[in-house]
This record gives sequence, C-alpha cells and structure tokens, in this order.
Amino acid sequence: MQTHILGYPRIGSNRELKKACEQYWTGKIDVNDLLEVGKTITQNNWKLQQEVGIDLIPCNDFSYYDQVLDMTLTVGAIPERYQEIAFKKSETDLYFAMARGFQKEGLDITAMEMTKWFDTNYHYIVPEFQKNQEFTLFSNKIIKEFINAKQAGINAKPVIIGLLTYLLLGKEKEEGFDKLDLAQNLLPVYIQILKELENHGAEYIQFDEPFLALDLNEKAKETYQFIYAEIRKQFPKLKFIVTTYFEGLKDNLSLATSLPIDVLHIDLVRCPEQLDEVLKTIPETLSLSLGIVDGRNIWKNDFQKSLHFIEKAVQRIGSERIFIAPSCSLLHAPFDLDSEKNEDILSPEIKQWMAFAKQKVYEIVDLKKLASENPDYNALQALAENKKAIENRKTSTLIHNQDVKNRVDVTTEEDAQRNSPFTIRKQTQQEVLKLPLFPTTTIGSFPQTKEVRNWRAKFKKRELNAEQYDTLLKQETERTIRWQEEIGIDVLVHGEFERNDMVEYFGEQLAGFAFTQNGWVQSYGSRCVKPPVIFGDVHRPNPMTVYWSKYAQSLTQKWVKGMLTGPVTILQWSFVRDDQPRSLTCKQIALAIRDEVNDLEKVGIRIIQIDEPAIREGLPLRKSDWQNYLKWAVEAFRISASGVEDATQIHTHMCYSEFNDIIQNIADMDADVITIECSRSQMELLNAFADFKYPNEIGPGVYDIHSPRVPSKEEMVELLKKAQAVIPAQQLWVNPDCGLKTRHWDETEKALIAMVEASREASEEFLKKEKLKY
Repeated sequence: MQTHILGYPRIGSNRELKKACEQYWTGKIDVNDLLEVGKTITQNNWKLQQEVGIDLIPCNDFSYYDQVLDMTLTVGAIPERYQEIAFKKSETDLYFAMARGFQKEGLDITAMEMTKWFDTNYHYIVPEFQKNQEFTLFSNKIIKEFINAKQAGINAKPVIIGLLTYLLLGKEKEEGFDKLDLAQNLLPVYIQILKELENHGAEYIQFDEPFLALDLNEKAKETYQFIYAEIRKQFPKLKFIVTTYFEGLKDNLSLATSLPIDVLHIDLVRCPEQLDEVLKTIPETLSLSLGIVDGRNIWKNDFQKSLHFIEKAVQRIGSERIFIAPSCSLLHAPFDLDSEKNEDILSPEIKQWMAFAKQKVYEIVDLKKLASENPDYNALQALAENKKAIENRKTSTLIHNQDVKNRVDVTTEEDAQRNSPFTIRKQTQQEVLKLPLFPTTTIGSFPQTKEVRNWRAKFKKRELNAEQYDTLLKQETERTIRWQEEIGIDVLVHGEFERNDMVEYFGEQLAGFAFTQNGWVQSYGSRCVKPPVIFGDVHRPNPMTVYWSKYAQSLTQKWVKGMLTGPVTILQWSFVRDDQPRSLTCKQIALAIRDEVNDLEKVGIRIIQIDEPAIREGLPLRKSDWQNYLKWAVEAFRISASGVEDATQIHTHMCYSEFNDIIQNIADMDADVITIECSRSQMELLNAFADFKYPNEIGPGVYDIHSPRVPSKEEMVELLKKAQAVIPAQQLWVNPDCGLKTRHWDETEKALIAMVEASREASEEFLKKEKLKY
C-alpha cells in the first residue's frame, strides 16, 4: 500500500508567495528574489511530506499564479497579442502579463479571461484556442521542477494537467472548430515533456483529468481513448496515475478503467458510493487510489469510516494495488493548523475537530499504518485520539440551536415571494429613486489602503480603542462618499473600510461561525482568502451593517447602497459543516440575511445589494443534479430578499460565470438589478441574457478590476455599445466588473472617472438617436 498527495498549497506557511509576487509587480524585488521565494516554499513542502512518510511526493504542483496558466506557457499557447512582450520581456514577465494584463512602455494589452476551477472558489486563467493552432514546448518548468526535486533527494511524481482536461478548460476564440480537434496538435508536446521526464529518471506521472468525472460527449470519450493509447505506446515503462475528483465517475467508469494507465484515483469524499462499482469494474492491471481525506474542507478525517473503505478495497483487489490519498489537491485547504495559537479566535474545542493541509498529510500516513496488519503504538494512539475528537463533535452543545431549527421549519413559500412582480416594482422604484439613463454605481468595496489595514491591525491589537477606530473609518467613508459625489456617480457605496472580507465580515457577526488566524487559501494569483468555518446552527444575534449604511446615507442626498453577501456565497466561501445537508445550512443563513435586509430598509436604505458571486460556482458538476441545487439556492436568495416593499430595489452581483445553462434560474431569483463581470469576455456573457430576453435590469461590467491596467473612456463606450446591441438601453447600468478592494486609489480614480464619462456619452448618443426617430 502506498501514499501520495495530489498537490500541496503553494502560498507558503505565512503567505510568502503573495507578498513576493506583489513586491515583484511593484518593482521592490527582482526576479531572482521572487524565484528564490518559490524555491524555498517548494522545498519546504517536499521536505514536510518526506519527513511525514509520503511515498510519492508531487512536483510541478507549485505555481507563481495558476497551474493552468503554467500549462499554457509550457505548451506555447500564447495569444497573439502577447507576442511583442514575448520578444521583449522575460518568461516571467510574459507569464504575469497573460494573467494580469500589461499597460506600460507604450503597450496596452488586456489580460486573459479568468473563471472558476470547477465548483471551487479558485480561479484559473482560461486558455485561448484558434483553429489549427500549433503548439510547441515553450517553458521547461515541469522538467526543471522534477530535476530540482531529484537533486533534493525527493521521490517526485510530476503533476501535469491532462491533455484532454487542458483543452476542455479552454475556449475557442473563433468559430468553425471544436477545441478537441487540437488534441493531435498538442499530443507531440506532451510526448516531448514525458520523454524529458523519463530521461531524467521519472517513474510515476500524475495526469489530472477531473473532466472524467463530468458529463462527456462521445467525441471526448473517443479522444480520451486515443490520447492515452498513443501515450502508452510511446512510454511502456512509465507509470501513469490519472486523477479524477470533485465528482464520481458514474457513466464514465468503463472509460476510465479501460484507459491504458497504472493507477486510477477516485474521490470518495464527494462520491463515496462509487467505490463498490469501481471495485466491480477495475481490471487486474489497474491499481486504485482512494481519495478518502477531504482536500476541500477542514474537518478531521473519521478514521473508522476511512478504514472501512480501505478494508473493502483490500479485500477485493489486495493491499499492493491500493494507494491512499486526499480526495483532491490540498491547494484548497489552509496550510497548517499548528499556526492557530490564539484561543480567543479559535476555541480548543472546535480546533480539535479540524485538520489543515499539514495535518491531512499525517492523516494519510496514519491511515496507511492503521490499515496494515500490525499497526504500531503511535498509529493506535492516533486512532484513539481521532475517535475521541469525532465523538466530541457529534455530542457538542455548541452546534445545535433549537430556535433556529424551529424557524426554518415554519418558513413558507410566501417568505420567498416579493409583494409585486418586477414590472410593477420597476415603476414604483423609478418614481422613488429617480435614477437617470445608464445609472452608474460600483460593486461595493473601495481600495483597502495600507493605512486602512494598519488601522484594523492596531484595533485588533488594542493599540486603537473603539472610538479612535470608528473616527478613522468615518473619515475614510466620508472622503469616499464626497469623491463619488464629485465625479458624478449616481448610486454610491460607503466603501466597506470596516470589512476584512466579504464573507468573513458577516461570519464574525453570525452565530454558528468560527474563525482562524492563518487559515488562508488561494483564490487567484496573489489573492488569498480566509474562509470562516460554519460549525453549528446559524442565526443573527444583532444588526451587522446598519450602523455604517445609515451613517453613509446621512452624508449625502444621493442614494447609498446597503451591501450584503448572499446566503449561497456565504455558504460556498466558508468551510461548511458536514453533519447536515448544505441546503439546510443555507436556509439558516438566508433567514439571517433577511433580518438584515429588513433592518436596512427600516433606516431608509432603499437600494440593497445582496451579492451572490458564487451561485454558479455551487452548481453540481453533473447536469442531472442541477435542479435540486438550483431549487434550494434560488429559494435561499429569495428568502433573503423578499421581506421588503416594492420601492426598495434589490441588486445582486455575480462573478465569472457562464450563464446560458442557468439563465432561467437567475431570472427566478427576481433581483431588480443584476451586475455581472463582462469586460474580459468583451460582453460575450451578456448574450445569454439577450437570447433569454431577461426582463430585469443589468449592469454588465465595463472595467476589469482584476487587472492593474486602466481602461480608457473610449474602450468603455465601445463595451456599452456592444451591450446596447443585445440589451435595451433602459435596462442597462454602468459599473466595474467587481469590487475595488484590491486596487490602488490612483488607478481606481482614473478608471471610475472614465466610466462616468463613458456613461454620459452613451446616454447622450442614445437620446440623440431617440430624438431622430421622432
């Protein structure tokens, strides 16, 4: 029996990678300093796994920004707009330009599109494909990392995104071809990589193929068979591990088990029921990797349950064909629970139920020892401690609140219905709000400067008292309100300077949540988030945002939006309890948000935004499971939003999403205004709303906030023209793609001034055209 890890967190134990990347981007360190930080993180990860006793340690799981972007650079799939940078700049600068855009030295190049990695909150850079595209080995990163591991004495297993998964993650940038048609063009580069690895002594290669757990058409299935047959033909001695995760194999089971590979990895956390079918189907030539330690959550593994899976597999195919692993890469788990030392933040009782990436490595090795014929004393001691922690969690009085359960039980369909349909609400809102054509707003947050973060840190350390902290935040809020008034934004926001994170901030004020000091996970690039932990029944003890919204509204005659995070997003972006259905936890959160919405309305807030950027992300990976999820997710949003009068305008915001398949469900949410990210896709995402004839109002983002480049007024005007080509002008709002928290003030000011000017120009042009009609 062997152990292996599919991938390890790469941000570093203290987010060293984030800090190094941001210092490099601002010119504070050079490329050698940056590469040295990456090397140190990688070697520390290898050393930890080696010392704990992992048999096969991954390499090439480290990335300076994103593993899909790494593969794009590796195979030379560099979009034409970056060719000038490719000639002039280093590979590192080209890499970051593709991720973040490039706006200096007379060049102005947009970033590549970014979207969610399956149903996680991790974002990847979307490959761009052209018809008959050619590929070439452009970057040697995979080979270099294997050589580095070998020199460090590591039995390394290179991790490579599978050829089919890489193609399926990408997007055709012209019509008239299927990206799968590029498989034969791409295959020679994969073969070249494998030859290099084999020449340097690689024994095992891990191909990540999560699409094998998704719905596949016949062409994709045939291409899988062809590609792996060709690879096997070229490399009869290499041992190939194909990993699937986030779902079960289901109807792709016979395809996966028939591939000419050596080890098949399955996710038994997300789909435990698949083990029996896999064991019935698996040929004698194939070993099985059991993904039994949850790579996406922070709860301690239940050893007794996992040992049951292992024993069942051993009885059927023998221990020598079994690998023990996490369900997926540990990229999605925080680094090390040992760094949680402050008992005022994370109580010892809750902490004992948890395991971060480092602890999960130990769990995997302990499970291997316990599954052996003669477990040693330390392994048996670990089992006893595990049983105690699992039992403690089951019986803890911290978890259950009968009042919350009772309120959920009496919730009715009427609680999820607005008083009137949108057509009537719209008229009432126009009379009350009196907003212009193409109204401008922002998504919520404004730049959290170094000073603002310092105030928060000093307040936490009690170097500032509550009154001092409050005064500083009020000054920053007033400055932001006045600046928005000055440049002419129509619907203002207070800037959210009191908030740390859009989910954590609310979790800190809701019962049933716990928090960590260092539970950071990567969201994209250098962006890390610290998800709260939902451990028990959720309710709202006190108002959460009323104080700051009321204060901001008192400063201006313009409308100020109340800013809330929606129930589905709070659920998705937290580590969620696994002892009850997610739908039930979501309904509890929805009722808490409903109370906040009603209280905001009572103090005169007439526009309330309930952000749901994660609603598409939560969609199950198999279409057959969609409707059940969408039913409770849409209901949760409607419960949170439906307690207000017709005159109160409800907004929602959604991030990088393909909406075509769920556009009816988005309409069913019945938000008065939806804002979506559109600028990177050049308004492509708006087509779904146009084809559907979406009845409510829409704010397609005209400014990509995930890139430091500042778009021109003319660029935004062009995007608004594209929007008007598919959506009636009377339905359009003008806004950035997302919140501005991570941006700097100088670029924010320039971009928003241009955005307001673009809105006015679009409005004037539209009114001229309307006059000409008459």
